[in-house]
Amino acid sequence: MSDALRRELLEIFVGRATRRYGLSAINQLQHALQAAALAEADNAPPATVLASLLHDVGHMVHDLGEDPAARGVDDVHEELGATWLAERFGPEVSEPVRLHVTAKRYLCTVEPDYFSKLTPDSVRSLKLQGGRMSPDEVAAFRADPFHAEAVRLRRYDEGAKDPRAQTPDFDHYLRHVAACRK
Repeated sequence: MSDALRRELLEIFVGRATRRYGLSAINQLQHALQAAALAEADNAPPATVLASLLHDVGHMVHDLGEDPAARGVDDVHEELGATWLAERFGPEVSEPVRLHVTAKRYLCTVEPDYFSKLTPDSVRSLKLQGGRMSPDEVAAFRADPFHAEAVRLRRYDEGAKDPRAQTPDFDHYLRHVAACRK
């Protein structure tokens, strides 16, 4: 991994990710580390571990301020993050990130109990992101070659909100970068 990329990732995730993650009692960095730890514990491939770590980078590279959803604004962090990641990594990292919001919409549509697992801020953002899917949207999502990894990432995302969770540090996950570079 290049020193420039490592510095850039640390600047974003250690420098900017100290903001609170939505309404939960953790910050963005803790959320990222927990998502990556869940992926690693699940023996996910390196690209999915890295996507889990970096899935919310879009929240930290926009200029909309903290918690735009509370102001009724969808920050399209999944698109911003995927674009940012695609400049640095292959589609195995960027595409599940691009689809992780769509995966939330999908899971709320196809799994009757999934909606009840969402936090209040995730319910609020779901409305801004389009809500549950139509049958045509479900079919289109399932046709995407990265949909399964996006669903997998989404489950790690939902589980990564524990204020007591212990995880390895950010550098621990950077070992996956070399295998996932463009």
